[in-house]
This record gives sequence, structure tokens and C-alpha cells, in this order.
Amino acid sequence: MTTITNAIAANSAATLATIDAESLRQSARRAATVSEQAAAPTRWSVAEVAELFALPFNDLLFGAQQVHRDHFDANTVQLSTLLSIKTGGCEEDCGYCPQSAHHDAGVKAEKLMELDEVLEAARAAKANGATRFCMGAAWRSPKDRHLEPVMDMVREVKAMGLETCVTLRMLKGEQAQALKDAGLDYYNHHLDTSPEFYGKIITTRTYQDRLDTIGHVRDAGINVCCGGIVGMGESREARAGLIAQLANMGPYPESVPINNLVAVEGTPLAGTAPIDPFEFVRTIAVARITMPRAMVRLSAGREAMDDALQSLCFLAGANSIFYGEKLLTTGNPQAERDRSLLARLDIRTEGYAR
Repeated sequence: MTTITNAIAANSAATLATIDAESLRQSARRAATVSEQAAAPTRWSVAEVAELFALPFNDLLFGAQQVHRDHFDANTVQLSTLLSIKTGGCEEDCGYCPQSAHHDAGVKAEKLMELDEVLEAARAAKANGATRFCMGAAWRSPKDRHLEPVMDMVREVKAMGLETCVTLRMLKGEQAQALKDAGLDYYNHHLDTSPEFYGKIITTRTYQDRLDTIGHVRDAGINVCCGGIVGMGESREARAGLIAQLANMGPYPESVPINNLVAVEGTPLAGTAPIDPFEFVRTIAVARITMPRAMVRLSAGREAMDDALQSLCFLAGANSIFYGEKLLTTGNPQAERDRSLLARLDIRTEGYAR
């Protein structure tokens, strides 16, 4: 009986080894194809991006991880902190945003923060390990008089040894140049979604307005931080359309935040069904494959993600997070929880400042 049992076990092991080897070969072939696509200097069609979304989940993550390792240390994450320096009262009607004056989400319009307050927050961010400090102001478009105090913030934060980033909504070309002259490293300006779905979310600003601002930022020599929001009721094709727009910018953004909708009460998107968690991970993976050298950042909505979901996002190629107690006007995980998760995953947080 023992001989028969051993023979069965040996045959089963051999069969499993054959199956596993073939499975690995198939996955490797798919991953190699993905890597070749990511390395090719060609434009991504929406259909090609949609094909990536449609890959088997394990194959997609395998391919994304391979692309990620080709360009980054897979066990290092960059930390950024975002501070709202001017909250509420925005003239735009973005359906997701509690800062819009069009919505009654309980966010009051506030004045621009004083320089000393901003610098205190920047020092705390640096002490907690952040290497980039982002400042956001709820304007439709800043007036020139608004830029002077913001440029002072940029100069002083940069003098601390932090990378600087601002998001001030739409910019003119000369305003982008003034920010560059002040030492700004990154400008954040999202596309939000695909061109086709965009009109269902925003009516006060066109898609071209957003592209024009990004063009002004590029012309001024400032790095671009540009991504979008998923979970707003869009289709997978719309998500593919967003990624294709980003990947085809030429060059694609240096930083690509992927936001998971925080459906705030009082906004038109309150009550929107959340995106399937695995679909969110797929979005991260597809962003990594199509923009292999970008910092792909987990942004809004991370507070609602459990540790397992965030870990899958890191496996899919996310290598940056917004870190701290507040992300504009929505909550963000406490720094201690973040440190604990990264430690459990053996992920380091140094070495990404540019």
C-alpha cells in the first residue's frame, strides 16, 4: 500500500509540476508581450488599453510587476503630503468635489493660509518622511495677485529640501512660467476621466481647458502630475480612455495619481456604487504598463482601502502614496497605520526624491 501511495504522490507531483511549468511559461509569454508593449515608443489606442484591462488578473499583475521592476525598486515607495492651502468656494461644478460652490457638502469657503501655517505643515510632513509637499487651492483659475503668496510658499518649502507641487486649477502660460521661476517642481492637474465621459461630471470647464493648462506647464519646464478619478459610474472603456489620454501625452506625466472616488454627501456623485476593488487594482496595473517610468500614486479613497487591497496595488505597480492626516477635504489614513503597513510589507520609503 505504501508503494502505491508513493507512486500516486509522485505522479501527482509530476503532473502538477508540468501544469505549473506550462502555466508559468504562458504567464511569462504574456508578461513579455506586455513589457515589449510598454517599452515601444508607440501610441496606445483605447482598444489596446482595453485589451490590457481584459487580461486574466494574475497575468495582468505579473506583467505590471515585471514592467515595474524594469524601471523601479519594487520595494520602495515615495511619500507625498497634500495640504489644502485654500479650501472651498470653487466656481467649478465638478460632480465629485465637496469644495464646489455649486454643492452643499458642508465645506465653507476659506481664505488662503498664511505662510507660517504652511511651513509648519511642511516641516511636519518632512519629519514624517514625506519627500514631496503638495499645496492645493480651490480656485477656478488663480488671479495674478494670488500667485505671489503661493510662490513664496514654493520658495520656502523648497528651501527645506522638499520637492514642491501645487494644484491651482487652470493656468495661463505666463503664470506657469512664474511658478517655474519660483522653483516649482511639479504641477498637479487631473484629466479626471475620458473625453467621452467628462461631460457627465463637469460642465464649467472643458477637456481642452485641462489639456491647455498641462501644455502651459510643460512649456514652462515643470514636471506634470496628472491622473484621474475612477468609480464615478464610468465604464471600463471610459477608464481605458482615461489611461490612453494620459499615456499618449508625449511625454506622459512624471506622476500619475489614481484616485478612487470618495462619494461625499451633498455632491451629485453621493451614493454612487463603489468600483469593484479588483477593477481598481487593474487600473493601477494598466497605468503602470502604459506609463512605465511614471510614479503611479494611490491618492484619494485610500482611507477606505484595507491593507490587502493596498498591498495588491503596490504589487500592481503603485509606488507613491499621499501620506498624512488630510488629503484636501477628505480623510487619509493616519501616518502610523501607513508606517505599520509598509513595515509589514518590507517596503522602504527613502530614495525617491528627485
